[in-house]
Amino acid sequence: MATDAQNSPFIKHLASSDKKTRDQALTSLRAFLSAQTEISELDLLKLWKGLFYCLWMQDKPKLQNRLSSDLASLPATLRPVVVLPFLRAFFLTIAREWINIEALRLDKYLFLIRQYVNASFKYLAREKWNEDMVKQWNGIMEEIPLNATETKLPNGLRYHVLDIWVDELEKVEEGWAKEEMREALGRVMEPVEKLAKDGRLKVVRTAAKECLADERLQAWRGEAQDEVDEEMSDEKDEEWGGFDD
Repeated sequence: MATDAQNSPFIKHLASSDKKTRDQALTSLRAFLSAQTEISELDLLKLWKGLFYCLWMQDKPKLQNRLSSDLASLPATLRPVVVLPFLRAFFLTIAREWINIEALRLDKYLFLIRQYVNASFKYLAREKWNEDMVKQWNGIMEEIPLNATETKLPNGLRYHVLDIWVDELEKVEEGWAKEEMREALGRVMEPVEKLAKDGRLKVVRTAAKECLADERLQAWRGEAQDEVDEEMSDEKDEEWGGFDD
């Protein structure tokens, strides 16, 4: 069970300053996770709490980035049925712990989030942007980091995910500009589109629209710059009426 993994010494050893110890711990964790055909949500959350605080205790910048990259390699080792629940548990953990992340520790978690958005897109790319897989992934995004209405979810997480979204799409797929990729691109952008339309706060909607206005995305979609500029202008011209109820 994942609870066993959380309490195992190899979780703590992932933050070791000794490379051999770290590598052995990662190998043990990969072996454990790759053998699982099903892990409960509770066990995944317990596991991710252990991994979150493993990174918390790592103070050396180079080792922080190494650990984040190692953790982001885990989804590629999982059985397909476990991948999306594992990713969901990651984002739930980040959202829950966000308020506790001190300023001095924030950068390493922002890097981890970037690595996990990238790992997520890599998984979808391996699945050839399968419609059902993307739909399930979108559900996770709309439930947690890009939730349009839940005020308890941290806006800082929303902003960061929006800021890196197109960057990581570009890294994992070179063919976005191809006509046959337009439909897949439209699907994967749906959480951002929904946030731009339905976000409760104007600043969040604006951030989502800025993501959609990225020149790379416009080029992939064959959009005209003036159309996107007009949408942004409409948003800026709206009279602010205070926070939504």
